[in-house]
Amino acid sequence: MAIILILGLVQGLCEFLPVSSSGHLVLAQAFLGLREPEVLLDLVLHLGTLLAVLVFYRQSLAALARELRFIPSAILGGRLVPLWRGRPDFRLGLLIVLGSVPTAAIGLLAHRPLEALFGSVRAVGLALLATALVLVLTRLRRTPGLRTVRLMTAADALIIGTVQGLAIAPGLSRSGLTIACALLLGLDRELAARYSFLLSIPAILGGLALSLAQGQASSLPPWLLLAGLAVSAVTGYLSLRLLAYIVDRGRLPLFAPWCLLVGLAALLLPLG
Repeated sequence: MAIILILGLVQGLCEFLPVSSSGHLVLAQAFLGLREPEVLLDLVLHLGTLLAVLVFYRQSLAALARELRFIPSAILGGRLVPLWRGRPDFRLGLLIVLGSVPTAAIGLLAHRPLEALFGSVRAVGLALLATALVLVLTRLRRTPGLRTVRLMTAADALIIGTVQGLAIAPGLSRSGLTIACALLLGLDRELAARYSFLLSIPAILGGLALSLAQGQASSLPPWLLLAGLAVSAVTGYLSLRLLAYIVDRGRLPLFAPWCLLVGLAALLLPLG
């Protein structure tokens, strides 16, 4: 019971904070002596953080759903370009779709070699050091970006989506890398955070689908899985709110020292 709650807490806290939930789960499992975590447990913990982002951005998701229903008629009626230029929520919805394309391609073509790194504590350590470096690089922008949804381009979405796909590797923070990339591209802080979190929804769903495809059952009782889901959902929601607040104030590099410390610990300590 305690181990499940600890893993749920790690997943919820680290999924959205820019410190890599997958990397911390690998290190937590190594520290606790869990060499082969159950696929269904990993799926349930990620489902909890998915629920957190759905609740946190429920209003944005409702607006996107209302706008994206016009896609078929816009294509057939030749109105796609005017809607792209004139309706921000419609544009954001298409940008999320575009950003998901490279993420999905990397997930399908390269997920096996990237996920093989889950067995290497040393690889996780190196990836955490890389995450720390990327977070620090956001200080290169002395002033906040001013580009809103109306000025965000398809190229921006494809670049950020590619970065998200590479973050399959444990230790590379998905939220940290995508938000940092958006900031360095000149997007404003609110949009950088919102786009990163909304882009995570299809990515998490894709990861859940891959986990389900493995078809492994669980030896854990359902109530224990539900407890892990609840912990990851609640802590995920709280960490989501915290990171949105921190990004809005330009303090993303605050997490770099933690990634540096944990990365060095993974490289130097005998964790496996």
